[in-house]
Amino acid sequence: MNAAPDVVIAAARVWLGTPYVHQASVLGAGCDCLGLARGIWRDLYGPEPVIPPPYTRDWGEAGGAEVLAEAARRLLLEIPIAEAAPGALILFRMARNTPAKHCGIRSETGLIHAYEGAGVIEEPWRPHWVRKAAFAFLYPR
Repeated sequence: MNAAPDVVIAAARVWLGTPYVHQASVLGAGCDCLGLARGIWRDLYGPEPVIPPPYTRDWGEAGGAEVLAEAARRLLLEIPIAEAAPGALILFRMARNTPAKHCGIRSETGLIHAYEGAGVIEEPWRPHWVRKAAFAFLYPR
């Protein structure tokens, strides 16, 4: 069973306007895309079961393990990417042949995510994001 999509989206929207800070997860002060996903977890469930180790901000890392997807599988419910509807946490490959290193929450019409230079924003769900989507997960109930 998964968390209600409207609850997940509402938790994500609270973070809108939070500045981008690599490896941070502090509402209003700073977060990155993973920090946003972590903040939603805390809002829904309380303390995080694990704190991620340090990670690079390089989206273009070639090869390597799917560290973000493997971590998500331990805590979230994986679904086929074709079933990624509003409320899903989606992981993206930002360059071809690279691990998925970006994530965001699918909203009714867009994507809520954090990235350098913009902070946490909600933007339209465009073909660009559909092409880069690699994995999808639901927060459990």
